Amino acid sequence: MSISLQKGQKVSLSKPGGGDLTRVKMGLGWDAIAKKGLFGKKGKAQSIDLDASCLLFDASGNLADTVWFRQLRSKDGAVLHTGDNLTGEGEGDDEVINVDLQSLPANITQLVFTVNSFTGQDFSQIENAFCRLVDEATGQELARYDLSGSGQHNAQIMAKVSRDGQGWSMTAIGAIATGRTVQHLVPAVTPHL
Repeated sequence: MSISLQKGQKVSLSKPGGGDLTRVKMGLGWDAIAKKGLFGKKGKAQSIDLDASCLLFDASGNLADTVWFRQLRSKDGAVLHTGDNLTGEGEGDDEVINVDLQSLPANITQLVFTVNSFTGQDFSQIENAFCRLVDEATGQELARYDLSGSGQHNAQIMAKVSRDGQGWSMTAIGAIATGRTVQHLVPAVTPHL
């Protein structure tokens, strides 16, 4: 059963029957709001390129690696971005980042997932935007966070997955930010570690 997270809410990633998750995927989906045409008719949908990224941090809060559309795999191979969707067209997840939690080096303690508009449009021009965490082994959605709050920002710190003792937990962050690439978002991520 999926949990719909509110900003700041934390959920354990232990399996309901016991044990911990080993492989998860973070999915990002969105649609561009159609611009109004002549005489108020529905116009053509604009092209908005949102990008999902994953920043890997160590226990000291140092950035160890970044996975995004220009680097699709972490140095250790545990995090894999499946590719860049330039429009948000289609149903379901438009971009996916797969994480093998067991293969992450022991020094990696936090994964922070971000989304930014590479084309520069702000979030008031998107709808049906979400991120979700899925158990890759079963396909079960574990948690979902709605990103569709319209605003003048063009980026958002979505969520983080953190080591909690021997297991992992997910925290919905939902902090607005500004930046067209993941490098611009690092200063905005740091307060959430």
